[in-house]
Parts: sequence; C-alpha cells; structure tokens
Amino acid sequence: MTVLLNYTVHKPENPISNSPIVLIHGLFGDLNNLGVLGRDLQHYFDIIQVDVRNHGDSFRDEQMSYQQMAQDIINLIKSLGYENAILIGHSMGGKIAMAATALEPDFIDKVVAIDIAPVAYQVRRHDKIFAALDDVTKAQAKTRQEATSIMRNIIDEDGVISFLLKSFKQGEWKFNLPALKSNYDKIIGWETVPAWDKPVLLIPGGNSPYVQAEYKDQIALQFPKAKAWVVADTGHWVHAEKPEHVLRAIHRFLSIPE
Repeated sequence: MTVLLNYTVHKPENPISNSPIVLIHGLFGDLNNLGVLGRDLQHYFDIIQVDVRNHGDSFRDEQMSYQQMAQDIINLIKSLGYENAILIGHSMGGKIAMAATALEPDFIDKVVAIDIAPVAYQVRRHDKIFAALDDVTKAQAKTRQEATSIMRNIIDEDGVISFLLKSFKQGEWKFNLPALKSNYDKIIGWETVPAWDKPVLLIPGGNSPYVQAEYKDQIALQFPKAKAWVVADTGHWVHAEKPEHVLRAIHRFLSIPE
C-alpha cells in the first residue's frame, strides 16, 4: 500500500480511545486548517492531520473523486497501524469523511461533518475564487502583497483572500489549481452512499447555505443516526468563527469526560 499523503500525528500520553481522530480540511486548504480542533482533541485522542490529494504537500493527480480521496485517507490510517478511526471534516473534507463510510463501513467509527451535507450542490460558489487565482498565476505574482492586490479586483472578502494566501508560497499555489478546476463538478457533486448505521454529527453554521432543511430526507436516507448541532451566527467557517461551540459539540458527541 503506497501512501502519498502528507500528514502529522500527535499522540497524548493516555488516549481515551484506540481510535484516532483524522482531521480533513476543505477545498483550497491544508492540514493546518482544523488546527484549532486538533490542539484541543489531541489531549484525548491520537490526532492525524492530513493534506488531501492536490493540496498542501500531498501528491498531485488529475483525478479526485470522493471515492478516491476517501480511499487515500483510509490507506493512510491503515498504514499507521490503526484498526478503526473517527473522521472529522470541514466542507469538502466532511464529504470525504462521509464517502469513506461506503468504502469501509466497519473501519469508520464515527463521522463529524462541519457545514456540509451529503448532497450534490447546484450552485457554483467558487467561480470568483478560481478567476482570482488564475489572475495571480497569469500575472506571475511572486509576493503575497502582489497576489493580494490582484485578488482584490475580484474578491471583496479579506478573510477569503487571507485564507487562500496561506497556500501561496514563493509565487506558486500549493494546491493543484488545474486539477481543482477540472474536478470542480465532482467536488460540489455527490453520489449517494449506502445507509450507514453509525453515529454522524453535522455541525452547520446558522447563517450558511450549505445545510438546508430540504436536505433532511437525503441525509436520513444515507445516515439514519445523523444528528445536527447548529452553531448560530456563523457562516461556512464555523470552527474558525466559534471554535468553542464546535468543540463543545464534538466533546459531547465523542463522550469526552469533563
């Protein structure tokens, strides 16, 4: 089994479970994105933070279906000697976690999906971002200051620009921009998975459009034991906006002693 993903592992002295927690970032991200969760949870569990394919320092490939990305994660966990795992993912990472349940239903213990649903989205929310990233590449910008100036012509949210620039190193994007663009329909899409009768926690942002009431039946069909913990007054970046609320939900879900 060849493992091509970049990752880090943090181990507490006395974990409360033999199952590690794997933290899986979203589109354009890297293994640091869920660090605020990892720094807390590493007191109780082995924590694996990972760059998914075509992101960070992991391998690049023209293909990136959810089945492929989920298999990457499973291969990594098994290569580290674990017999099961808890998956926590944000956005695309949450879909990767949910897709893994179809590949190895007995291997996955629990899933936490932050502000994402197991549905195919019809809205393209990242076209402006792709246009801005392309403009930076075409201009051959070398510094973050140059890149910021270019992106502000298209993106009016400084927080989004700052997030993207975390992956801008020496004039290059650390994510595989051509592959993300060519696979974007797969990333916003979804292939329904078989019903998985284990615990799933959805943590939507109260102001985010990603988890809607109309998705209830689709969620229940695939994850009959799914429960939701809505974090009020937050958008898509729930864990960054109100990390204490997200951690409280995860602690309860995982029965972490107080």
